[in-house]
Amino acid sequence: MNRGKLRMFLVVFLAFSMHMSLYSQNKSIYKDRTRSESDRVGDLIRQMTLAEKIGQMNQLNFEKITTGIEEKVKTGEVGSLLNVTNPVEVNKLQEIALKQSRLGIPLIIGRDVIHGLHTIFPIPLGQAASFDDELVKNAAHIAAVESREKGINWTFAPMLDISRDPRWGRIAESLGEDPYLAGRLGAAMVRGFQGNTLSDPTSIAACLKHFVGYGAAEGGRDYNSTNIPIHLLRNVYLEPFRKSVEAGAATVMTSFNDNDGVPASGNSFLLKQVLRKEWKFDGFVVSDWASMSEMIPHGFAADRKEVASLSANAGLDMEMVSQTYIQNLSQLVKEGKVPIQTIDELVKNILRIKFRMGLFENPFAPIGDPGKTYSQAHLAAAREAAIKSAVLLKNNNQLLPLDKGKKIAVIGPMADAPHDQMGTWVFDGQKEHTITPVKALQTEYTHINYVYEPALAFSRDKNKARFEKAVEAAKQADVAVVFLGEESILSGEAHSLSNINLIGVQSDLLAALQAAHKPVVLVVMAGRPLTIERDLPNADAVLYNFHPGTMGGPAILDLLYGKANPGGKLPVTFVREVGQIPMYYNHNNTGRPGPKNPMKLDDIPLEAKQSSLGNSSFYLDSGRDPLFPFGYGLSYTSFVYTDLKLSADKIQPGQKLAVSVTLTNSGKYEGTEIAQLYVQDIVGSIARPVKELKGYQKISLQPGESKKVIFELSAGDLAFYGLDLIKKSEKGLFNVWVGGNSDSGLKSSFSLQ
Repeated sequence: MNRGKLRMFLVVFLAFSMHMSLYSQNKSIYKDRTRSESDRVGDLIRQMTLAEKIGQMNQLNFEKITTGIEEKVKTGEVGSLLNVTNPVEVNKLQEIALKQSRLGIPLIIGRDVIHGLHTIFPIPLGQAASFDDELVKNAAHIAAVESREKGINWTFAPMLDISRDPRWGRIAESLGEDPYLAGRLGAAMVRGFQGNTLSDPTSIAACLKHFVGYGAAEGGRDYNSTNIPIHLLRNVYLEPFRKSVEAGAATVMTSFNDNDGVPASGNSFLLKQVLRKEWKFDGFVVSDWASMSEMIPHGFAADRKEVASLSANAGLDMEMVSQTYIQNLSQLVKEGKVPIQTIDELVKNILRIKFRMGLFENPFAPIGDPGKTYSQAHLAAAREAAIKSAVLLKNNNQLLPLDKGKKIAVIGPMADAPHDQMGTWVFDGQKEHTITPVKALQTEYTHINYVYEPALAFSRDKNKARFEKAVEAAKQADVAVVFLGEESILSGEAHSLSNINLIGVQSDLLAALQAAHKPVVLVVMAGRPLTIERDLPNADAVLYNFHPGTMGGPAILDLLYGKANPGGKLPVTFVREVGQIPMYYNHNNTGRPGPKNPMKLDDIPLEAKQSSLGNSSFYLDSGRDPLFPFGYGLSYTSFVYTDLKLSADKIQPGQKLAVSVTLTNSGKYEGTEIAQLYVQDIVGSIARPVKELKGYQKISLQPGESKKVIFELSAGDLAFYGLDLIKKSEKGLFNVWVGGNSDSGLKSSFSLQ
């Protein structure tokens, strides 16, 4: 080889070597945890084939390890799996994804961990009754810890659907009817699940659902259409989602319903305009179970190919189980109906979260670690949550707390129902770990003298044969404690009801116990607000427990015997009967608001002349008001609000208004009151609600103790989407109340200049 050829060879060789070196460096960028998130995402997306990108957008339901599922993971045809709960299987699948797939992209393992994995906390509606952000955060953190022990790293919670219809079974999963309360507690739940960082080994990714309006399903019938006008959507239904996005939620789930004819899984206004452009959300969006393919029966898409096109172009990143993406996106890209740039952006959203979760470094479940599931700390937290979630609705003659020296008759189907006590959406709850009231009497409260007669085998049981035995048991005792409610399966998804009385013959049982002529305590465990007006006369005291979870039994006994004092407040309005639905505290006024004491049916004389009977808005048979208002809840002690003061009668934008009251414990027990701040914008560019919750504080006081409670309001707290659909505060007069529920309190007013 002559000198010239040798020089040329060396130049080519060096250039090739440099190129290969740079290629090698570039190839490893996405695996280098020291590089920026955007560098890692960008590097990985450049190396992915179209098939691999579409695979990341595909979520499958796992049933068992098969050659087929292993092959899909190996070839990159799946980005997430649902319902893998065996940590050994999780690790095997993650090992295949990391070491046998071409690019080593780990899986996200999803599971419905709604109010606990194994240690079950009260249902979310119950947790909302605590009005306790820290409690909700801690419950979510414990659920995350137990989930990660199984290899689960993603949950589909919190559910932020504003719920104004108790017939809807999924109200159990909600945080109630109020956007302020749901927003605060939803954000707390996100912080609990996700911790300080998603990559923490005790954190899991949260998923805000259902985006949006699902709780407004017509008639309370699950999956049904909604018709939410834009101002109501902006001011009420979107608010909890916005606050939880601001709290850093990693993912969002689209809802099943169509709103005004547009299914959520194909709604670009929601996914692109609101979520991405306005809220700057940079996580990923997943469909609900087959909600994309269900756009076909909705009549919004002609076939599965159009489904994939609509959802991808609307901005939906990952498809849950229905597989229209994996089957159609490649062809849609070739046809130019879905741009490759769109696919890249959707996949980047998914990869971004995988990097934040630290899955490329460690996606594995710990094996051999005893873990913290059912630890004493977890059980103690669940017990505290059940205590703080209970709401005392009635307590005639201070029947509660009970005297430990008195004999009680424990009656009813919910007294020893370990499965049903856990509530809905409990895939992994284990009833053998549930402590029911009867079990608590047998193990912890062994000093209590009691007789037990269930009378009914379960809540739907219609056999009255044992009623007489229940009456006899009550006669033998000093007090009858009757545990009624509904089985866990009677609430939750696809379990809507048109009749929400105590089911079966439970009300008959309660009425029959009057024959014993003994005081009666009614303890309710349910997944929704039941219509219990007809039951109230047959009970001297009523303690309402939305399904309280694993430790519900000892928590209820702690309350009944005064070891703890009830402090929960209703997160939803309790109606008198279903005909009043929808009824919620933060409604708009009418031009003819109902009077406090409206005319009743019996007030109408026979053959009366046709008239409008007072010209106001109410029901002739059930009146104007609910059975119990939002925010209501009693205590064994009593609280008095006095000396309401405002720091000014006028404020300017940028200024804050201090609203203060003196709260006094005027009773004989230590207790905790949830002081609530409500505001009314008297005149706006659109009609405004009669009241809106704008703050709450939990105040613990000794008997006779007083404390000054101070709330702060800013102009921003008064902002809303007005006639021009721009969120801003409008000048004018405002009413303000501070009190113990939405239908009481001290009142004052101020103006915003």
